[in-house]
Amino acid sequence: MTALEMLSENAGKMQENKVLWWRGAAIYQIYPRSFMDANGDGIGDLPGITSRLDHVASLGVDAIWISPFFTSPMKDFGYDVADYRDVDPIFGTLADFDALIVRAHELGLKVLIDQVYSHTSDEHEWFVESRASRDNPKSDWYVWADAKPDGTPPSNWQSVFGGPAWTWDARRGQYYLHNFLNCQPQLNGHNPDVQDALLDVARFWLDRGVDGFRIDALNFAMHDPQLRDNPPAPATDRQRTRPFDFQRKIHNMSHPDIPGFIERIRSVTDEYGAIFTVAEVGGDDAEMEMKAFTQGDTRLNSAYGFNFLYADRLTPGLVCAALAEWPDEEGLGWPSWAFENHDAPRAVSRWCAPEDRDLFARMKMLLLASLRGNIILYQGEELGLTQVDIPFDQLQDPEAIANWPLTLSRDGARTPMPWENSPQGGFGSDAPWLPLGEENLRRSVADQHADPASLLALTRTVIALRKASPALRCGSVSACVADGPLLRVERAYEGGGASETVVCLFNLSPEPIDDVEIPQGETLCTVNSVLSAGLGPYAALVVRV
Repeated sequence: MTALEMLSENAGKMQENKVLWWRGAAIYQIYPRSFMDANGDGIGDLPGITSRLDHVASLGVDAIWISPFFTSPMKDFGYDVADYRDVDPIFGTLADFDALIVRAHELGLKVLIDQVYSHTSDEHEWFVESRASRDNPKSDWYVWADAKPDGTPPSNWQSVFGGPAWTWDARRGQYYLHNFLNCQPQLNGHNPDVQDALLDVARFWLDRGVDGFRIDALNFAMHDPQLRDNPPAPATDRQRTRPFDFQRKIHNMSHPDIPGFIERIRSVTDEYGAIFTVAEVGGDDAEMEMKAFTQGDTRLNSAYGFNFLYADRLTPGLVCAALAEWPDEEGLGWPSWAFENHDAPRAVSRWCAPEDRDLFARMKMLLLASLRGNIILYQGEELGLTQVDIPFDQLQDPEAIANWPLTLSRDGARTPMPWENSPQGGFGSDAPWLPLGEENLRRSVADQHADPASLLALTRTVIALRKASPALRCGSVSACVADGPLLRVERAYEGGGASETVVCLFNLSPEPIDDVEIPQGETLCTVNSVLSAGLGPYAALVVRV
């Protein structure tokens, strides 16, 4: 029996043991504006996504996560929701979404969508009513407060995007809270009526067939009702580019009542079976909150933070520290990991020199597939896409515009998918909303699809390996060792008649490492130059022992 046949047999036993579909899943994030444009208006859309789902399915991933496509003025590109229950016309219609669900399920793909429960657009009908007076039925659906005696805002809280987190509204003669843009008023998550309305939104999409939610900025869902000032953050040698960075955010976010709301969310998703929920959690105490949000069997299934998304270097110590936060212990939640997403610069542009990107991207893909938890690939990561340098006059990202040039534009990671090596990349429009980038055109799907040596081919291989290996998909981390640039991760699985141990070695440097003890056993995967007694630059291997 070959190593792959043995892995498949073990994977079958694991399935017989009824491991939930999402545990250890590989999830592919789609940013709708930039995936595929079906109608030629320069903006990607839902029919465009549906037309390219064959490519996603070919990767072997378990699910897709679609970033917001709801009705929105698009001042924060969909994270400012004006109608939670409809599709913005630039992306299509509810019928288009229903067709997407059908096609995804035909291809064996689960569908996750974003839910934004901490804030809405100021154009949402809830806010329009709330701001109209102090005594209307939705007057307490958002966070309103009187000015201090001198007219200044109620607290010193600062917005993530820069400047005070409070904006004066003359209609009510009060300030309203917004932790992000001033057109994104903060919902009052303490209000049971607000919670009920949001849970009804979740049911609306679950009834349409979605398989789970990625919940945006969940630790911003509730504030300190006493509106106490945030204390200053301790001194740091890291550059601070926003007033937000100068505070400890202990009163405008991370309220201890948030887990109670999370348990209400879980009770709804449990009504629909094996639904997957993952929270985005950032901030100074992210690990603590991630664990609180996923504790036991009555809260969310998973959470992902920013361990890797904003790290300026990928080191063995960083990997081991992240994995150590999530041991295989009863009652402890299940992590999710991403190296890239729509808010973070492309990893190959952050973590290695330009001349090393091809080697590095291959090692990075195998490393991601070797982590305990769910793994999230951002569209184009399977191609090795790099960060595109967007000139100031073409920027769309409000954060980058406000903080230019100190904040690296999120637009550079949001550029359209290059489906082919042509001037507009086969995106579907002669005038896409962002430029594609010359270097990324040379990494197109068409160029890599039939090349067995491409990163795209390797991505398919390592996801298939992860899916077939109980140890890689669901096993514990029995050891994680950082030795200079050498990373050694051991994964082990025991259960349901399946037993497996694998050892993963990674050289996280552009220099070869000599005298590496290569484990004896079945070699399941190698990338770059693996020697009999060492690892070449950015080389890696996985061995079943």
